[in-house]
Amino acid sequence: MLKGTVVLMVSAAAMQAAPAAAATVTVQVLDVAGTPVPNAVVYAEPTGGQTVPKSLKQAEIEQKDIKFFPLVSVVQVGTPVLFPNHDKVRHHVYSFSPAKTFELKLYSGVPTSPIVFDKVGTVVLGCNIHDQMVAYLQVVNTPYFAKTDMSGHAKLEGLVGGKYALKAWYFKMAPNEAAVEQALTYQGADMAASVKLAVKAVPVQ
Repeated sequence: MLKGTVVLMVSAAAMQAAPAAAATVTVQVLDVAGTPVPNAVVYAEPTGGQTVPKSLKQAEIEQKDIKFFPLVSVVQVGTPVLFPNHDKVRHHVYSFSPAKTFELKLYSGVPTSPIVFDKVGTVVLGCNIHDQMVAYLQVVNTPYFAKTDMSGHAKLEGLVGGKYALKAWYFKMAPNEAAVEQALTYQGADMAASVKLAVKAVPVQ
């Protein structure tokens, strides 16, 4: 297997019948050593003509203790994101990523307006004053997304029956490397999926 590639394995068998509204797709992400991977993004893009609802509730990425929190975020395209500064020092937040180029010049407190992320892709965030500050925002074109917890699990909820591309992305993948995808047919019952990364997971600080 080439370094930096990702293998996605999906169990097509339903785990347990359940009402469509309550059913979930549970995804576990493991690294090359079989260790659970936190902070991985998984999402399902409809490919069978389903109507994609908009879920554009404002999100936040805060600055605290000279760090961004959370390290990894995921939002649906078109979502406004606020960048509150809870430090006693000022920050200058910026991104040069093709998916969103912007800057919030030196400021304290809460900016008056959020930044709207209107293009799908990976946005790498930094601070022009504190070079050690970095965070990642994955912008996706679906409301069916989640981020893995400490056990490497994420739950996708609210899917309607139909065909999807199930995708996985991790911030330690190579720059500009696309999320890996696998065809998925969802029939309204609980399902399980597993993702094995060909990279080493980064311990959560």
